[in-house]
Amino acid sequence: MSLRLIFMGTPDFAVPVLEAFIAAGDEIACVYSQPPRPAGRGHRLTPSPVQAAAERHGIMARHPTSLKTPEAQAEFAALNADAAVVVAYGLLLPQAILDAPKLGCFNLHASLLPRWRGAAPIQRAILAGDTETGVCAMKMDAGLDTGPVLARETIPIHPRMTASELHDRLAAIGAPLMLRALHEHAEGRLAPLPQASEGVTYAAKLNREEGKLDWHKSAAALDRAVRGLNPAPGTWFEYKGERIKLLDAEPVAGRGDPGRIIAEGIVACGEGALRLLRLQRAGRPAMQAADFLRGFALDMGETLG
Repeated sequence: MSLRLIFMGTPDFAVPVLEAFIAAGDEIACVYSQPPRPAGRGHRLTPSPVQAAAERHGIMARHPTSLKTPEAQAEFAALNADAAVVVAYGLLLPQAILDAPKLGCFNLHASLLPRWRGAAPIQRAILAGDTETGVCAMKMDAGLDTGPVLARETIPIHPRMTASELHDRLAAIGAPLMLRALHEHAEGRLAPLPQASEGVTYAAKLNREEGKLDWHKSAAALDRAVRGLNPAPGTWFEYKGERIKLLDAEPVAGRGDPGRIIAEGIVACGEGALRLLRLQRAGRPAMQAADFLRGFALDMGETLG
């Protein structure tokens, strides 16, 4: 059956889901996305990836700054949608919005709920050392990712996987899962099940300062930070008054005072050591460690901040 849908999403992660519903022949009555933001050297206002995708397909796009006003809620309800599909939209949905579509609002969340409810489930899963994660298609309620789950799919987190790689993998499996789950629910063949009350964790929003490497932590924890915060907000350390981005690294054997350079490109940690593999100075291109260190030496015995 064809559904009349409102699609609500903002980043790249949401685009494959929108494209899947379009390809399936569902009617997208409107797309909601975050407002255009300044981007690039010229700081030109740039639409979100979801808004850009909607415009390519000739679909009406709206980007209100709030859905709490009576006007915004009436405008939403007037679309007379069967359901709303929400993927990393970025605004809380008031109860009036949740209640407006005939079937309700449905969210694709990038974790195995109830683990990692909240804003940054992909990154938090890697930072915590989880060995698996997945996606859930859920019916939304007033809580933070607390609604009942229609369907889920699990994948392993490989030892060297970055947040960027995991993001792309989850986006790829999430689109067909959400499409199938919503259609089966609309046809009465799939009912949502409440989330477990145990195992709840929260994926707090990331902030830039989390990227500062704390050399007192273990090498394994710092390796997870480098991978889990790649590409944003990124990890960094200070040396000779400069902030150096660390884009890739690996744990190795080694001992020394935390932060001390104990061999070329190797830094002692609270436990073990970290080999620096790819680095970047401000305003310079990213470089492999061997090339970087030829032009900007990290001297033996010095301590990184």
